[in-house]
Amino acid sequence: MHQGGLAADGEYDTAHFDQIAFEDPDARNAAFLECAFTQVSAQGGRFRRARFSDVWFRDVRLMAADFAQTSWLDVTFVDGVIAGVEAFGSMLRRVSFSGCKLDSVNFRDAELTDVTFDNCLLRDADFTEATLSRIVFTNSRLSKANFSKTSMDEVDLRGAELDIIAGPDSLRGAIISPGQLTGIAPALAESLGIIVRDE
Repeated sequence: MHQGGLAADGEYDTAHFDQIAFEDPDARNAAFLECAFTQVSAQGGRFRRARFSDVWFRDVRLMAADFAQTSWLDVTFVDGVIAGVEAFGSMLRRVSFSGCKLDSVNFRDAELTDVTFDNCLLRDADFTEATLSRIVFTNSRLSKANFSKTSMDEVDLRGAELDIIAGPDSLRGAIISPGQLTGIAPALAESLGIIVRDE
């Protein structure tokens, strides 16, 4: 069990962080390898350019923290809350979110590859100018999620409830169901400048 706080440029190997409340921690440029976080909260704090590899998060709350330009590889989030987090310019590969709530998370200009969202709520999530490859949304709800200028490749939205913001080219490379197409048609028409009126 890990004892103590977090440090900038710190290296944590097979550490278990359990039932810890971090207040404004400074873990910039830190490296976490084969670590576990259970019932941990972080209010504020700086994690910019930190690296997470083979890390497990369960019942974790990350609130208003700076995770910009971070790197995530083979990471699992279960039953977590991530709110007001800055994750722009980050790289996520083989990351899984299950039963999580992501509220106002900034993924602008991030790269997400082989990422899954299962039974998640993404509210006001910002994917503007992000690159999304082989992403799956299963039994998830996207509420006011912004996909403006997003680059997509095999992004499967069929299992999601869609309430999204997207430009005319933003959904190129997405996979949706016929019912979803009907639902987002008004937003697509508006983005293309099409006026739809009853006779």
